[in-house]
Amino acid sequence: MARKGFQRQLVELRENVLYMSEIVLERMRTGLNALETKDESLANEVIEGDHEINELYLELEQNCIDLFALQQPVAGDLRFIAASFKIITDLERVADLATNLGDYTLEATRDMYPNVDIQGIGNAVIEMVESAMTAYAEEDVDACFEIDGRDDEVDDLCERASSIVVRDLIETEIDDGSSDEEIETLMTEVSRLLLTIRDLERVGDHAVNIAARTLYMVDNSDELIY
Repeated sequence: MARKGFQRQLVELRENVLYMSEIVLERMRTGLNALETKDESLANEVIEGDHEINELYLELEQNCIDLFALQQPVAGDLRFIAASFKIITDLERVADLATNLGDYTLEATRDMYPNVDIQGIGNAVIEMVESAMTAYAEEDVDACFEIDGRDDEVDDLCERASSIVVRDLIETEIDDGSSDEEIETLMTEVSRLLLTIRDLERVGDHAVNIAARTLYMVDNSDELIY
């Protein structure tokens, strides 16, 4: 009977981790939408909702600790709990990055670089996290390696986007007639966009982390952990 209860707890843990991922991904979508539309209400929704993610994270963290301490799992069960523990940490950090998108929305004054495809990069990393969580749910080893490969593509997108911004900044002529306010506005907007690109790239990195922990969970392999 005790064993059945323990297995039920493991099933509930997996379900709760997947539930957390759904909320986090919705925060990411809302943050991207806010950034695209400059909708301050959406931005504030993402920012103010971060506490819900933090509370859920702490609850699941305690569940993992209790399973370690009270059940003393071994072998596959131990790897599953350890992997889940690490995955909720990655999800919490993705939620923080979504909150950053809300902050950037409130700080933005105008679209300086419409040719930089922030939405395309954002959708790509969201899909990576979705695929990583599906791999976790289905214990799909092949998907873990596929996600790792997609990260290289996202890194290339981010590098090209950053290069466009930096190259344009270098080519922008700031003459003696430019006021300090105009120069400060330019630098602030450039910095904000580069930070946005960096944060989206980090979301992709967290997706790879989730895939790496799933691979460890299923095959006891640390090949993708770095």
